[in-house]
Amino acid sequence: MAGHKAEKQGHTVDLAARNKRMGLMVLGVVCAMVGLSFASVPLYNLFCRVTGFGGTTQVAGRLPERILEREVIVRFDTNTSSGLPWDFSPEIKATKVQIGARGMANFFAQNLSKQPSAGTALFNVTPLKVGKYFHKIQCFCFDEQILQPGQRVSMPVMFYVDPALHDDPAMDDVTTITLSYSFFNTDSPELDQAMEAFYNQD
Repeated sequence: MAGHKAEKQGHTVDLAARNKRMGLMVLGVVCAMVGLSFASVPLYNLFCRVTGFGGTTQVAGRLPERILEREVIVRFDTNTSSGLPWDFSPEIKATKVQIGARGMANFFAQNLSKQPSAGTALFNVTPLKVGKYFHKIQCFCFDEQILQPGQRVSMPVMFYVDPALHDDPAMDDVTTITLSYSFFNTDSPELDQAMEAFYNQD
Protein backbone atom coordinates (compact mmCIF):
# COMPACT_ATOMS: atom_id res chain seq x y z
CA MET A 1 0.00 0.00 0.00
CA ALA A 2 2.79 2.40 0.96
CA GLY A 3 4.63 1.59 -2.27
CA HIS A 4 1.53 2.26 -4.35
CA LYS A 5 1.02 5.59 -2.56
CA ALA A 6 4.64 6.61 -3.17
CA GLU A 7 4.33 5.62 -6.84
CA LYS A 8 1.16 7.71 -7.17
CA GLN A 9 2.90 10.69 -5.56
CA GLY A 10 5.79 10.24 -7.99
CA HIS A 11 3.41 10.36 -10.95
CA THR A 12 1.81 13.50 -9.52
CA VAL A 13 5.21 15.17 -9.19
CA ASP A 14 6.14 14.17 -12.77
CA LEU A 15 2.84 15.49 -14.09
CA ALA A 16 3.30 18.78 -12.24
CA ALA A 17 6.82 19.12 -13.62
CA ARG A 18 5.62 18.41 -17.16
CA ASN A 19 2.80 20.93 -16.79
CA LYS A 20 5.25 23.52 -15.51
CA ARG A 21 7.59 22.92 -18.47
CA MET A 22 4.68 23.16 -20.90
CA GLY A 23 3.47 26.37 -19.29
CA LEU A 24 6.94 27.91 -19.57
CA MET A 25 7.16 26.86 -23.24
CA VAL A 26 3.77 28.43 -24.03
CA LEU A 27 4.78 31.61 -22.19
CA GLY A 28 8.03 31.70 -24.17
CA VAL A 29 6.17 31.36 -27.47
CA VAL A 30 3.73 34.15 -26.52
CA CYS A 31 6.61 36.45 -25.51
CA ALA A 32 8.42 35.69 -28.77
CA MET A 33 5.30 36.47 -30.82
CA VAL A 34 4.78 39.77 -28.99
CA GLY A 35 8.43 40.66 -29.53
CA LEU A 36 8.20 39.85 -33.24
CA SER A 37 5.06 41.97 -33.62
CA PHE A 38 6.93 44.98 -32.26
CA ALA A 39 9.96 44.21 -34.42
CA SER A 40 8.04 43.39 -37.61
CA VAL A 41 8.40 46.79 -39.29
CA PRO A 42 12.12 47.18 -38.52
CA LEU A 43 12.78 43.59 -39.63
CA TYR A 44 10.78 44.15 -42.80
CA ASN A 45 12.79 47.27 -43.61
CA LEU A 46 16.11 45.59 -42.88
CA PHE A 47 15.34 42.47 -44.92
CA CYS A 48 14.02 44.37 -47.90
CA ARG A 49 16.76 46.99 -47.97
CA VAL A 50 19.43 44.31 -47.94
CA THR A 51 17.86 42.12 -50.62
CA GLY A 52 15.93 44.57 -52.80
CA PHE A 53 13.02 42.12 -52.42
CA GLY A 54 9.74 43.23 -53.97
CA GLY A 55 11.23 46.38 -55.45
CA THR A 56 12.43 47.71 -52.12
CA THR A 57 14.98 50.45 -52.52
CA GLN A 58 18.49 50.60 -51.07
CA VAL A 59 20.06 53.05 -48.64
CA ALA A 60 23.21 55.02 -49.47
CA GLY A 61 25.32 57.56 -47.63
CA ARG A 62 26.67 59.41 -50.66
CA LEU A 63 26.32 59.83 -54.40
CA PRO A 64 28.25 57.62 -56.83
CA GLU A 65 31.28 59.02 -58.65
CA ARG A 66 29.91 58.15 -62.10
CA ILE A 67 27.10 60.10 -63.80
CA LEU A 68 25.84 58.81 -67.14
CA GLU A 69 24.12 60.52 -70.03
CA ARG A 70 21.32 57.97 -69.92
CA GLU A 71 18.19 59.34 -68.27
CA VAL A 72 15.17 57.74 -66.66
CA ILE A 73 11.81 59.18 -65.66
CA VAL A 74 10.97 58.70 -61.98
CA ARG A 75 7.25 58.86 -61.20
CA PHE A 76 5.84 59.28 -57.70
CA ASP A 77 2.82 57.39 -56.42
CA THR A 78 1.20 57.85 -53.00
CA ASN A 79 -1.48 55.95 -51.11
CA THR A 80 -2.98 56.31 -47.65
CA SER A 81 -4.79 53.63 -45.66
CA SER A 82 -8.42 54.36 -44.83
CA GLY A 83 -7.45 53.97 -41.17
CA LEU A 84 -5.06 56.93 -41.31
CA PRO A 85 -6.75 60.36 -41.53
CA TRP A 86 -4.01 61.97 -43.59
CA ASP A 87 -3.78 63.78 -46.89
CA PHE A 88 -0.56 62.57 -48.50
CA SER A 89 0.69 63.56 -51.96
CA PRO A 90 3.84 64.37 -53.95
CA GLU A 91 4.72 67.93 -54.91
CA ILE A 92 5.33 66.81 -58.51
CA LYS A 93 4.12 63.72 -60.35
CA ALA A 94 7.42 62.86 -62.07
CA THR A 95 10.95 64.03 -62.73
CA LYS A 96 13.70 63.12 -65.20
CA VAL A 97 17.13 62.25 -63.78
CA GLN A 98 20.45 61.12 -65.17
CA ILE A 99 21.66 57.77 -63.91
CA GLY A 100 24.13 58.40 -61.09
CA ALA A 101 22.97 62.00 -60.52
CA ARG A 102 21.09 63.18 -57.48
CA GLY A 103 17.32 63.29 -57.74
CA MET A 104 15.01 64.98 -55.27
CA ALA A 105 11.30 64.96 -54.59
CA ASN A 106 9.11 66.54 -51.96
CA PHE A 107 6.02 65.01 -50.38
CA PHE A 108 3.37 66.65 -48.22
CA ALA A 109 1.36 65.05 -45.44
CA GLN A 110 -1.36 66.61 -43.32
CA ASN A 111 -3.23 65.17 -40.37
CA LEU A 112 -6.90 65.90 -41.08
CA SER A 113 -8.13 64.69 -37.69
CA LYS A 114 -8.41 66.39 -34.31
CA GLN A 115 -6.12 63.85 -32.67
CA PRO A 116 -2.37 63.20 -32.97
CA SER A 117 -1.68 60.21 -35.19
CA ALA A 118 1.33 58.15 -36.22
CA GLY A 119 1.97 56.73 -39.67
CA THR A 120 4.42 54.21 -41.07
CA ALA A 121 5.19 54.03 -44.77
CA LEU A 122 5.79 50.92 -46.84
CA PHE A 123 7.62 51.68 -50.06
CA ASN A 124 8.92 50.10 -53.24
CA VAL A 125 9.73 50.78 -56.85
CA THR A 126 8.44 49.27 -60.07
CA PRO A 127 9.55 47.53 -62.15
CA LEU A 128 10.42 45.38 -59.13
CA LYS A 129 13.74 44.37 -60.68
CA VAL A 130 14.98 47.96 -60.32
CA GLY A 131 14.82 47.88 -56.51
CA LYS A 132 18.47 46.95 -56.01
CA TYR A 133 19.60 49.87 -58.20
CA PHE A 134 17.42 52.59 -56.67
CA HIS A 135 19.21 54.22 -53.71
CA LYS A 136 17.82 56.68 -51.19
CA ILE A 137 20.18 59.10 -49.47
CA GLN A 138 17.52 60.84 -47.39
CA CYS A 139 13.96 59.67 -46.81
CA PHE A 140 11.08 60.19 -44.40
CA CYS A 141 10.23 56.51 -44.76
CA PHE A 142 13.05 55.43 -42.46
CA ASP A 143 11.14 56.47 -39.32
CA GLU A 144 7.64 56.57 -37.87
CA GLN A 145 5.95 59.91 -38.59
CA ILE A 146 3.83 61.58 -35.89
CA LEU A 147 1.57 64.48 -36.85
CA GLN A 148 -0.36 66.70 -34.48
CA PRO A 149 -4.00 67.66 -35.24
CA GLY A 150 -4.10 69.68 -38.46
CA GLN A 151 -0.31 69.63 -38.81
CA ARG A 152 1.06 69.73 -42.36
CA VAL A 153 4.66 68.74 -43.02
CA SER A 154 7.02 68.62 -45.96
CA MET A 155 8.93 65.36 -46.35
CA PRO A 156 11.81 65.35 -48.84
CA VAL A 157 13.36 62.33 -50.54
CA MET A 158 16.84 62.38 -52.03
CA PHE A 159 17.82 59.50 -54.29
CA TYR A 160 19.86 58.29 -57.25
CA VAL A 161 19.78 55.43 -59.73
CA ASP A 162 22.93 53.32 -59.46
CA PRO A 163 25.12 53.44 -62.61
CA ALA A 164 25.37 49.65 -62.26
CA LEU A 165 21.84 49.54 -63.72
CA HIS A 166 23.30 50.63 -67.06
CA ASP A 167 25.72 47.70 -66.97
CA ASP A 168 22.96 45.14 -66.41
CA PRO A 169 21.49 43.87 -69.72
CA ALA A 170 18.28 42.97 -67.90
CA MET A 171 17.72 46.70 -67.32
CA ASP A 172 18.04 47.80 -70.94
CA ASP A 173 14.27 48.22 -71.25
CA VAL A 174 13.94 50.44 -68.17
CA THR A 175 12.98 54.00 -69.10
CA THR A 176 10.52 54.77 -66.30
CA ILE A 177 10.68 53.96 -62.58
CA THR A 178 7.73 54.44 -60.23
CA LEU A 179 8.50 55.13 -56.59
CA SER A 180 5.48 54.27 -54.44
CA TYR A 181 4.68 55.05 -50.82
CA SER A 182 1.75 53.67 -48.84
CA PHE A 183 1.13 55.16 -45.40
CA PHE A 184 -0.60 53.09 -42.72
CA ASN A 185 -1.66 53.82 -39.18
CA THR A 186 1.24 52.56 -37.06
CA ASP A 187 0.46 49.34 -35.14
CA SER A 188 -2.73 48.84 -37.16
CA PRO A 189 -4.08 45.55 -38.58
CA GLU A 190 -3.95 47.19 -42.03
CA LEU A 191 -0.18 47.59 -41.74
CA ASP A 192 0.20 43.96 -40.67
CA GLN A 193 -1.99 42.81 -43.57
CA ALA A 194 -0.03 44.89 -46.06
CA MET A 195 3.22 43.38 -44.83
CA GLU A 196 1.78 39.87 -45.00
CA ALA A 197 0.59 40.49 -48.57
CA PHE A 198 4.06 41.78 -49.44
CA TYR A 199 5.77 38.64 -48.13
CA ASN A 200 3.25 36.35 -49.87
CA GLN A 201 3.53 37.95 -53.30
CA ASP A 202 4.70 35.75 -56.16
